[in-house]
Amino acid sequence: MKVQTDSLNPLSLNYHISEVVAERRSFENVFQSLTRMILGDPKMIKKVIVNGRSTYDFLALRQGDKHIIGMYDEINSFVSFVKDAAEGGSSKEMAYVLIGEPGNGKTFFVDYLSQRYREFVSLEGNKKYTFRFVGLDKLGGYGKIVSAESQTYEDPMILALNLFAEKQKCVDYLSSLGVSKAKIKQYYKNHRPLGACSDHIWHQIKDFCNNDIEKMLQFIEIVPIPISETRGTLTGKYAAKDKITSSAVDLVGEESITRLLHITDTNNPYRFDLRRGALARVAGGGIHFADEIFKNKRDLVQVYLGVIQNRNIEIEGFRWPIDTLIIATSNNSEFARFIEEKEQAPIVDRCRITYMSHNTDYHLQKQLTDYSMGSEKKTTFLDKEMHIDPNLNYAISSSVILTRMPISDKLTSVEMMKLSAGEVAGEKSIKTLREVINDLNRDPDITKRFGQRGLGHRNLGRTLQIVLENSETQEGQCMYAGDVFDSLESVIIDYVQDNDERTKYLNDLKTAKELHRKNIMTTIFNAYMDEPKAIERDVLSYVNMIIGMDAKNLGDDKIWTYKDPQTGKLVALKIDKTFVNSVEDRLGLKNEEQKQSFRTTISKIYGQKMIQDPTYTFMDNNELVKAVTDVRLKSDVAGTGSLVGALSNRTNEENQKLYNRMLETMVNKLGYCRTCALKTIEYFCTLDDSN
Repeated sequence: MKVQTDSLNPLSLNYHISEVVAERRSFENVFQSLTRMILGDPKMIKKVIVNGRSTYDFLALRQGDKHIIGMYDEINSFVSFVKDAAEGGSSKEMAYVLIGEPGNGKTFFVDYLSQRYREFVSLEGNKKYTFRFVGLDKLGGYGKIVSAESQTYEDPMILALNLFAEKQKCVDYLSSLGVSKAKIKQYYKNHRPLGACSDHIWHQIKDFCNNDIEKMLQFIEIVPIPISETRGTLTGKYAAKDKITSSAVDLVGEESITRLLHITDTNNPYRFDLRRGALARVAGGGIHFADEIFKNKRDLVQVYLGVIQNRNIEIEGFRWPIDTLIIATSNNSEFARFIEEKEQAPIVDRCRITYMSHNTDYHLQKQLTDYSMGSEKKTTFLDKEMHIDPNLNYAISSSVILTRMPISDKLTSVEMMKLSAGEVAGEKSIKTLREVINDLNRDPDITKRFGQRGLGHRNLGRTLQIVLENSETQEGQCMYAGDVFDSLESVIIDYVQDNDERTKYLNDLKTAKELHRKNIMTTIFNAYMDEPKAIERDVLSYVNMIIGMDAKNLGDDKIWTYKDPQTGKLVALKIDKTFVNSVEDRLGLKNEEQKQSFRTTISKIYGQKMIQDPTYTFMDNNELVKAVTDVRLKSDVAGTGSLVGALSNRTNEENQKLYNRMLETMVNKLGYCRTCALKTIEYFCTLDDSN
């Protein structure tokens, strides 16, 4: 066989083959590309604990300013699906479908994945190429059409594997170019036939050139596949439309009147314009996103069934094989309606269904809340810079997380929230949370599973909008945390239709207010002590005191010397039993047995946490923090009531000085502005909603 010599021409097929052999270009399907993108670097994979269970986190999907937050189970499921498909498993003939409540991040997940994939494929060595036929005017029968690009962006290596009708001839040709048997075998794992129009044109070229491969290849040019979000090439989206405006044409294309004016042979499949449809534009190793797939009318769903199962675009018996990941979304109600129609079972059978829950970790929710706040600085209507209350993020994040916590006999909503965030919840263990989750996830009704119900991201955004449009917010130039609760109540009443859910969410809001008040108590104490971390220091003092009580080196002077795990320095601490007992009395521990049991629990937590995180401060233990705060306030100013009185009644000079000093501390040291500092002190002095 005569060897092609134009391997130096960058547009030639042989040049492309030599680049693939040298691994400067890649020949792989979409699943292999995604697998390499996510799993290519072992350093980008780490193990994490989520809700008491060990799982993997893939840092390739955590890149950029606005990346995916949480979704550990869903990401693990997706990565496993893609990896199985890359290895030729059953996933290769399935679509991946995310199902869940509105506003829980399904569309964001797919959009982010598509964005990362575009970035990955745009890198040198990962770029995808296709081919076009040139010189069609020489063949005749194409009118003024002189070139035709592969409509489904077929890889040039697909053409190389279909140069001849006989496989052995293709193998011999590749061997003549110096491709090893091992690599040829590897390439053939991704073999598929040419699409109908490419195959038709290629046979015309064969006949015209009398099967002279050198002449035939002069009709081929290799070009990169364009990467465009807006044109839907490489990554594309098809959103479900109503029954009148939707058409299968939007997916697979249609016969082109323009082409029919030029093409003389009416049997030429090139008369069909596949790029008119969304699928062909992502058929060359791309991602097709079917948004709300089950909202589509039946004939469109049937089109998807054929595409998913056979990986072909089919029109009037002509076929175009495609290399595409089909990923879809649906909300719970639409999916439930769809599966009630028994005749629609085949498409569900061809889908890998993943039920996406809301985020239930309030630490991660804080990051999601930051997304809703936006990256730009907030300003008032008069273009003055707006301050954000340091408690606002916690107030709204904890509120929405509590609505996502199910009702359980084993755990309260606050305990579930804390355990889900990896924090301490009294004597309740993560094992109990796992039991609750496992029990709920056995329910056939998806909406009753853990994290499936609750206020979503859009409702959180609405709440922030209501806070912003408040006239007090505009005039005070500050988004005050206390306004969150009235705004959220308004959203619940206006947007939650189910009576039972509305009642539950309003009760959760009351619980969130209690947590907010405990936060305010800490702030007020720190402001009173004129130290940003005063309460943190006192909580750690209590913890160290109960550990030091049983220390062997404790002398008669009750001074215990220990090594601070945060600084590594030796610290001397005088154990104050009166303080310890006062804190435990505030916690409601009546006798010595209860106190000893609590101390043992705290000591165990200390031992476990300090190994993992030496900076752990016990500030997540709200009950302990509140007890220490109450004791300190009582010892310093004869109780919370006296401080409230001092701050409320500023008729004497001493009270006014205290008020001014605390205000200055809040503004200068604790991140408050004058507006939210004044409102926070006022809220502290108003005990209407406190326990």
